[in-house]
Amino acid sequence: MKPERIPICLQQAVMLRLREKLQQANLRLERNYPEPALHYRQRGTAAGTAWLQSWEIRLNPVLLLENQQAFIDEVVPHELAHLLVWKHFGRVAPHGKEWKWMMESVLGLPARRTHQFAIASVRSRTFPYRCGCQQHQLSVRRHNRVVRGESEYRCLHCGTSLRPGEFQKS
Repeated sequence: MKPERIPICLQQAVMLRLREKLQQANLRLERNYPEPALHYRQRGTAAGTAWLQSWEIRLNPVLLLENQQAFIDEVVPHELAHLLVWKHFGRVAPHGKEWKWMMESVLGLPARRTHQFAIASVRSRTFPYRCGCQQHQLSVRRHNRVVRGESEYRCLHCGTSLRPGEFQKS
């Protein structure tokens, strides 16, 4: 998979937002937390992830390009808050009261757990499977497990094994 090229001006806008919010947090918390590493290699439908031990933020380049300002305003502080919570409180629930406090009281932003960006461009391909009663869509990973004979999936409704192909109503 070819990585997306992020224009320099967009990378600079991301860094500016990160530095503004980090400075704001350091002032309010009376700390001097270092700037985290920033990488554009998040894949799938997640907009970003915070890697606590390595003190880094990974951002989804496709969603960043598609949602530029909203992404910068929401996702960058969201992931920074995870890192700050980990440093400040230790290991706690990912979107718990500490994270909510960090977002709202320290960073001055609404504490939203998930983004609302369109994900059609980053959604994984699915494969049609059928059972005795309906059509199912299996992810690439599950499809490959079936093909390799490592897994068998059953319909939760009728209990029959899922088989590749389209469902045919009789």
